[in-house]
Amino acid sequence: MAQGAGRPLDEPNSAVGRVGGQDEPRQRAWLTLLHAPVLGSRAFARLWEEAPDPLAILAQGPALWRAAGLGEATCAALRQPDEPRIGSALDWLADPGHHLIPLDDPRYPPALHDLADPPPALFGLGDPDLLRLPTLTIVGTRHPSPGGALNARAFARDLAGRGLTIASGLALGIDAEAHRGALEAKGLTLAAVGTGVDRVYPARHRELAHAIVDGGGLIISELPLGTPPRPGQFPRRNRLLAALGLGTLVVEAAIKSGSLITARLAAELGREVFAIPGSIHNPMARGCHTLIRSGAKLVDSSSDILEELAPRLAPLPPPAVPEAAPPELPADHARLLEAMGFDPVSVDDLVERCGLTAAEVSSILLILQLQGLIAPATGGLYVRLPPTS
Repeated sequence: MAQGAGRPLDEPNSAVGRVGGQDEPRQRAWLTLLHAPVLGSRAFARLWEEAPDPLAILAQGPALWRAAGLGEATCAALRQPDEPRIGSALDWLADPGHHLIPLDDPRYPPALHDLADPPPALFGLGDPDLLRLPTLTIVGTRHPSPGGALNARAFARDLAGRGLTIASGLALGIDAEAHRGALEAKGLTLAAVGTGVDRVYPARHRELAHAIVDGGGLIISELPLGTPPRPGQFPRRNRLLAALGLGTLVVEAAIKSGSLITARLAAELGREVFAIPGSIHNPMARGCHTLIRSGAKLVDSSSDILEELAPRLAPLPPPAVPEAAPPELPADHARLLEAMGFDPVSVDDLVERCGLTAAEVSSILLILQLQGLIAPATGGLYVRLPPTS
């Protein structure tokens, strides 16, 4: 893989030896702590307050551990670490582009210290320098409308082209479109995941994960290597996204969704929150409307975001791609497109609005779809798409 990323994701590790150029005893101590069961961020914080060094935490033994509230299972794991798993992790870390970034590492992002429970360490695959670059988080539903997917991609493409790192969660839907938009601009993108960084979830995003790392980006997780996807891990992933971004943009989201929780946590951390409004008939726009009513900034262009973030950013370059002129359409095509509006519409409604036959409407819809101006929606409806640039 490019950028020194080492062995591909989701493939067995064959590396053997020390962690090149690093302090292996210290790495081993960190891995012992990170692999101990039920040692959460808050319990770790209590340990760190008493002994801010991984070797010291292990050396002080059960008296310190129990005083910090650790249970017997956790204490037993610290007394007798899982050596095969720790050895496998050390082997993984020996590969170029594979990183363990504990909170006493200068590469650890200061933004995460704003969390009530910052992770003790991050595993990283790719370029850890991204953790100190200005970042915008983009989140949204796993089931976007065609317009929502295009919006996520277009906003990410423009903002990445202007120098912002785009962070998202590698999930289906809006997350994936945000990563792809940044890659299209040859910009940088960061994925925070709810599994070990050596796993890809969903599996269909393996190629996208490789593209992120090959493009100079980064994949991070606070979870040990090999950790499979479990529901409770994704809210913890979301808090990392909320903290890492100077702001969070919600493209489409239901009222009860992880995206809204991410946005609200971002607001609590003092980050900016942005939301794209949508049709009142689109259930995935209601979450954005709720955020706007609660004080999120309504945005309809990337310039709105840059304007709000400007005080915290160095001057950014102008857009790399000029806005394309809309295609010239025959009169009946333009009339049908205008009659669609921006809400989902049926062929029967368009026949009534335009005075064309059903066959003529169907033919024009096919042409407009091939031109990227409309897209099919659920229930046999069609929806007009926003400009892609």
